[in-house]
Amino acid sequence: MIKTNLQTILDDKDISIRQVSRDIDYRLETVRLLYHNQLERIPKDLLDKLCSYLSVSPGDLLIYEDNENDNN
Repeated sequence: MIKTNLQTILDDKDISIRQVSRDIDYRLETVRLLYHNQLERIPKDLLDKLCSYLSVSPGDLLIYEDNENDNN
C-alpha cells in the first residue's frame, strides 16, 4: 500500500494544511485528504507542487508499506 508522509513532514516543519493549500494554490479538501491518506489518486500537479514547496523528493513524500493482509 502506498501512503504519504505528508503529516510527518508538515508537523516537522510546523506548517498547517491550510497554509500549504493557500501557498501552493490547491484545494484545501484535496490537501486534507492527502494528509490523512484518504486520497485514492494523487494528481501529478499536486505532487509536483508539494515537492517543490516542501523541498522534498517524491520518495520523501510517498511511503510503500507491505500489506500482508491483502491476498490480491
